[in-house]
Amino acid sequence: MAEAEEVMHYGVRGSPLSLRVDIALRLKGVKSKFCEEDLQNKSPSLIKYNPVHKKVPVLVHNEKPIAESLVILEYIDETWKHQGLPILPQDPYQRANARFWASFIDEKCSPAICKAYWEIEGHEKAMEEACELLKFLENELKDNKFFGGETIGFVDMAASFIGYWLRPIQEAVGVEVLTKEKCPKLYDWCDEFVSHSVVKEVLPPNKETLIAFFLGRCESTKLLAK
Repeated sequence: MAEAEEVMHYGVRGSPLSLRVDIALRLKGVKSKFCEEDLQNKSPSLIKYNPVHKKVPVLVHNEKPIAESLVILEYIDETWKHQGLPILPQDPYQRANARFWASFIDEKCSPAICKAYWEIEGHEKAMEEACELLKFLENELKDNKFFGGETIGFVDMAASFIGYWLRPIQEAVGVEVLTKEKCPKLYDWCDEFVSHSVVKEVLPPNKETLIAFFLGRCESTKLLAK
């Protein structure tokens, strides 16, 4: 009899990075235990399994830890390749392209959006930069429903921050970088993303809490000051 697998996900409900892992596990049909972390009081297990960064998410598969969300997505895809739907394309070029756009989101888009909303100095310039970067994603969607084609894939999971969190941020601050007029395909993609059956099962249940959180962040940086 095959030995039972133990899969544990150390993360935070409401974290875009943890959401990536939740989606991937659910897409592959992998049963796992979610271990909620308090980032103000990190557990000994988190520090044990990710001693370098001491951050979430961390996936622990049969006592073997894997850190960094995009690395975890690839591990899940390769470990359970014959189970559920593929996360990365099979074609080598398409796989490389997906990795490129996922890195683009983490290294360019997300930092620019955060800077636009949470830094006072250079705020207007940061807003313009964020809008321009989102247009690259708009073009990459082409005429597809998702970045992964007809179903969600690696890039869609990487873009979960944009798909679910960006609108609450915009609502909190009252300033929009993503609109139907500026990026119609990306705007529609957000609706498709949050409506996907797998994504709906793992989304944080209380969007009002997210809005309140972002509102607090914006007030602390005085972006809401008139």
